[in-house]
Amino acid sequence: MPYKPKKPCKWPGCPRLTDGLYCDEHKALADKNYNQYIRSPEHNKKYGPQWRKIRNRYAKKHPLCERCLKEGRLTPMTEVHHILPVNRGGSNDESNLMSLCHSCHEKIHIELGDRKPNHG
Repeated sequence: MPYKPKKPCKWPGCPRLTDGLYCDEHKALADKNYNQYIRSPEHNKKYGPQWRKIRNRYAKKHPLCERCLKEGRLTPMTEVHHILPVNRGGSNDESNLMSLCHSCHEKIHIELGDRKPNHG
């Protein structure tokens, strides 16, 4: 299967091409900027380095969207979802996690009522 063509890095003035939004050099800077100025400080307390280790380990074991898999579709996972949210007493235990694609993750949060549908 052919690869998609690379796109320019979104960092202002960067001439590099990348598969994602930012080149390797600017991805860390963009993440730091996002975490520092856009995300609430509470988010980083709940989802710090320990969570990233748990998330990466779970994603390695479950590389496909578990919801799509039940419907017979093979979709790569992009999110690790807490079945019972942490702010409602959920834990980072594997029994409370599931791998989802972005679309399924959004649908679940819309169903839960913590996100509004995006009518773009």
